[in-house]
Amino acid sequence: MLPWTRAPRTPRARRGLAALLLAVAAVATPTATATAATPATATSRGWNDYSCKPSAAHPRPVVLVHGTFGNSVDNWLVLAPYLVGRGYCVYSLDYGQLPGVPFFNGLGPIDKSAGQLDTFVDKVLAATGASKADIVGHSQGGMMPNYYLKFLGGAAKVNALIGLAPDNHGTTLLGLTNLLPYFPGAEDLLNAHTPGLADQMAGSPFITKLNAGGDTVPGVRYTVIATRYDEVVTPYRTQYLDGPNVRNVLLQDLCPVDLSEHVAIGTVDLIAYHEVANALDPAHATPTTCASVLG
Repeated sequence: MLPWTRAPRTPRARRGLAALLLAVAAVATPTATATAATPATATSRGWNDYSCKPSAAHPRPVVLVHGTFGNSVDNWLVLAPYLVGRGYCVYSLDYGQLPGVPFFNGLGPIDKSAGQLDTFVDKVLAATGASKADIVGHSQGGMMPNYYLKFLGGAAKVNALIGLAPDNHGTTLLGLTNLLPYFPGAEDLLNAHTPGLADQMAGSPFITKLNAGGDTVPGVRYTVIATRYDEVVTPYRTQYLDGPNVRNVLLQDLCPVDLSEHVAIGTVDLIAYHEVANALDPAHATPTTCASVLG
């Protein structure tokens, strides 16, 4: 269990937690107007193509795992074509759906979401004929696969796990989680309606179980790509993993003027994506710099 930072007692912090709880309330009482993107949409953009066969240069399919409130298309509108253009077979899944809540995923219990990832990876391996996959995840999507690796036998099927701003040790949300006791019923609301959020709080039973016995498992290469401007997974250094075959990267060490925060590093940042490409193919890695935005 990691230490919790001191909770800010400012009106701004209280407003931030109130906004989070309002979002949870909105999920708990969803409307029927939202529609989810379909796998066919992803296929039309070049990924989730189950006829794709990995090449000798890129022998493993890449599975993309979205973050909380994300989905299999919107989270990857830039990264998926980026990797397809480099010759990878790329796939993305929706996970963590709640009954009656369309479009916004990653809200269900994370151990159940890891089971969905397990099923999806098996599907991808069967379609491609590959023996192992590589996983790239954003936020919860970079952390949740650790459960799959450690507890569901995923280590035998995965070569590398690359996390973009993953909450590997939970998050304090800039200390806002420490304010929950000041909002009677708030923690119960989180647990009841959005267990995927409750699981991600630093010190939660899920996070404690996930990291018991060490951060990593043998046989898997790990890369964590973080940004110092992360306002969601905090403190940002808690994203880092400790163990063999781990590379922890701070985006600003590669490009000091990169101002990407939590959302941008996973959805649009070409500098971070260049480092993803390096992690997928370390034998042909090239230096990641500010110029990496040029391709």
